[in-house]
Amino acid sequence: MDFSHIIVVVGHYGCGKTNLSINLAHHLAQQGEAVTLVDLDLVNPYFRSSDYREEMEERGIHVISPLYASTNLDIPALSPEINSVFVKPEGHVIFDVGGDDAGAAALGRFAAKIRESGPYEMLYVINRYRVLTSSAAEAAAILPEIEASSRLKATGIVNNSHLLQDTTVQQVLDSVPFANEVAEETGLPIRFTSVLTSIAGGIGDQVGAVFPVDLVVKPLWEQEKE
Repeated sequence: MDFSHIIVVVGHYGCGKTNLSINLAHHLAQQGEAVTLVDLDLVNPYFRSSDYREEMEERGIHVISPLYASTNLDIPALSPEINSVFVKPEGHVIFDVGGDDAGAAALGRFAAKIRESGPYEMLYVINRYRVLTSSAAEAAAILPEIEASSRLKATGIVNNSHLLQDTTVQQVLDSVPFANEVAEETGLPIRFTSVLTSIAGGIGDQVGAVFPVDLVVKPLWEQEKE
């Protein structure tokens, strides 16, 4: 599966953007690509890709975090280092964007530079099993707000429907009509369906392109057990 130089990951709160962003970074680094992950989430202090910085750097992934990320200070700010990614044409840059239009506002600051950097892809992540986006109409309605706030257009949909480690093959298959309806309402293609690695083998070709993912980002109650 090929990816553009710049990959922007957006979506509703809690849809799994950060976990997908980290898995994309892992995948590309494993392919021998130079990878930079830019944490643009200034909204949610609990699920930031910056929290997994050490593990990613061990894999050769460069992480650009908000200033004061991973500290107890309340108001993080965007790092000026972000500007450096636009002068490095090699490898891949992944932008992990905060939820909804509020989170996408930070992305809007770099919209012109992203467009000028050549072809990019902006992946709109959806999850049928999130309360506020459980219907296709609800999921589709959020996208124009994100596009307006980010000043960028989405290029594809990622069906990331899951229930964390309890996800079954059947639940993934049940999400296909939902994803197809969101695609129809937004006029965007489904880029791929992300599926837990542990069950990806049972999906076959029933959902189109499959991108296996590991559950890296865990809910707080799971983190407290470790």
